Amino acid sequence: MRTMRLLVMFDLPTGSKRERKSYALFRKFLIQDGYHMDQYSVYSRVLLSRDSAETHLSRLRANLPEAGEVTVIELTEKQYENREVLVDTSSHKNLPDIGPQLTLVF
Repeated sequence: MRTMRLLVMFDLPTGSKRERKSYALFRKFLIQDGYHMDQYSVYSRVLLSRDSAETHLSRLRANLPEAGEVTVIELTEKQYENREVLVDTSSHKNLPDIGPQLTLVF
């Protein structure tokens, strides 16, 4: 079994009240479906198999907002771990390290 990760990046309009509600509903869906925020508008979720990736892609498609752009990248956990994060650490000192995550599906 190969651990995978879905990376979801989105750019959604927020100019009107309806667009802001759509943005909030999409973000809420991601959180309730087990994604965690990597950056603003960038969320990821650990998956235990490629079949699980297809299931979650279907869920994403069913919950897409009316407008905007949503990009999904499927990565192995090794590829995700090898990403390079470049940040100004002085402005991120108070953020907790949530550590590795594991999702169990029954």
